[in-house]
Amino acid sequence: MLTTTEQRLAAIKEWLVQQNLDALLVPHEDEYLGEYVPAHNERLHWLSGFTGSAGAAVITRENAAIFVDGRYTVQVTKQVPAELFEYRHLIEEPALDWVVEQLPVGAKVAIDPRMHNSGWLEGAQDKLAKHELVILSENPIDLLWSDRPEPLVSDVRLMATHAVGQSSQSKREEIGKIIDKAGADCAVITALDSVCWLLNVRGLDVSRLPVLLSHAIVTNEGKVEYFLDPARLPAEFAQHVGQGVEVFHPDQLQSRLEQLTGQRVMVDPATSNTWFKLVLQNSGATVVSKADPCLLPKAAKNEVEIAGMRECHLRDGAKMVEFLAWLDAEVTAGRLHDEAVLSDKLYAIRKQDPTLMDLSFDTISAAGGNAAMCHYNHENQPEPGKLEMNTLYLVDSGGQYLDGTTDITRTIAIGQPSDDMIKQFTLVLKGHIGVARARFPKATRGYQIDTLARQHLWAEGFDYDHGTGHGVGHFLSVHEGPASISKKQIDVPLLKGMVLSNEPGYYRADAFGIRIENLEIVVEQQTQGDFPVLAFESLTRCPIDVRNINVDMLTRPELAWLNDYHQKVWDEIGPLVDGEVKQWLQQATQPLSHS
Repeated sequence: MLTTTEQRLAAIKEWLVQQNLDALLVPHEDEYLGEYVPAHNERLHWLSGFTGSAGAAVITRENAAIFVDGRYTVQVTKQVPAELFEYRHLIEEPALDWVVEQLPVGAKVAIDPRMHNSGWLEGAQDKLAKHELVILSENPIDLLWSDRPEPLVSDVRLMATHAVGQSSQSKREEIGKIIDKAGADCAVITALDSVCWLLNVRGLDVSRLPVLLSHAIVTNEGKVEYFLDPARLPAEFAQHVGQGVEVFHPDQLQSRLEQLTGQRVMVDPATSNTWFKLVLQNSGATVVSKADPCLLPKAAKNEVEIAGMRECHLRDGAKMVEFLAWLDAEVTAGRLHDEAVLSDKLYAIRKQDPTLMDLSFDTISAAGGNAAMCHYNHENQPEPGKLEMNTLYLVDSGGQYLDGTTDITRTIAIGQPSDDMIKQFTLVLKGHIGVARARFPKATRGYQIDTLARQHLWAEGFDYDHGTGHGVGHFLSVHEGPASISKKQIDVPLLKGMVLSNEPGYYRADAFGIRIENLEIVVEQQTQGDFPVLAFESLTRCPIDVRNINVDMLTRPELAWLNDYHQKVWDEIGPLVDGEVKQWLQQATQPLSHS
């Protein structure tokens, strides 16, 4: 058994020699190309010891390199032995650039096509034009990984129509029309949340993502071939989905794809791995590269989904308030806990809700300077950081509930924050309020909203290096496409019913980090003008820490928004808490005024 990083790396190098290959590319992705990789597919971790959520390694016969982005430059040095791997920056020196520099013309570079999308493959073929790109039929790590964990096989949960607002049959008819309009005979659906949305099923096969590891082929008539072990399905499944759904074992996926000879098949080049495209092309099908047809219908929530999102945000808000009240009491008593204790306490409070199925992502519990790393995870550190007086504590967390998904960030004063911290927090708050108060015409894109969040920071010469907002699913992915609010010019309009985060921030290395995040739903508002407008309505219900605010930096409309928001929090969360928690909430939501 290969137990050490050194042994595993040596085994891969030996495999390269045996196969007459010069290099192997190992990305963090798995065949589903999702944000979260289940333990049995953590191939990069097996090879290198690296636990980050983004990265890649290249192994040659002589050496090896691991590529990570700015979030993981410290972590990688602690987890991956420097004598075995060179450390490289994923953005500044991409893996393929390193390959071109390291290997002579004509060298054979191996990839597993299941680990890359087809857009990536086209770029790789251009980049490695003077090398030979070898497409593997089997991944060497799968051959060498003898103690590989078994895949998690969770129960299949059937989501009743009254819980999701639209029957699977109705969804399939809708998607069939989209496929037909695109000039295709069928579509291969590979995004896990799309498959589960389409069939109104959920599972817990992947941590933090309530899905089942499965695929689907949908025809332009709305018929579906569903690839999941039939033994997993409850007896009521056929009745649940209605006519037009045929179930196949995942082992039959390739043979079913190969039977699409002569058909025009829609495949999303961003969410499907390149193996699908290769199999279809080799079978004589015509690949139609278009976005997953489920993306927009899934993102624009119906009335039942919206009602569920509102309800779970109230319950989640009450749990957040209970946690923040406890935290303030602990700090006042001089008990300054570490990040792990705080994260575990918040989870324990959330778990009291029987509808909580999982967290929606790993909690970011960041004290002091650790919060300057915007995707910080205390579990990836040698030891968790600890609260210190007169600093800030950032907690970004959320839950997967049966009726919706939550995601909230609060930045908390521990003692007395400095004037500088207060100024930066207030600039971030002004940006948050700018987005929350936005009114905009239909067809507006997220990048047109992004400036509202950054304008006050920009005016002072500051910015933050992440998007302002991402889509959020209904008891599905906490990071849902296709819409977002960011500098990226993504050509997707914001639609009524979409749920997006509103999370501007500011990060000062080794000093502090600030982020204020609510989830917002896009709603339609009538006007006195020529057309109705779209607006954001906050779903999140939890106080924003007023100890971090310089009230005199807020305009009168901004202050009015803040006081109105806190009044809503008090009115709606107050009845859900009692005792000392209620007293804390009443104090935390008192209206502010200019001095």
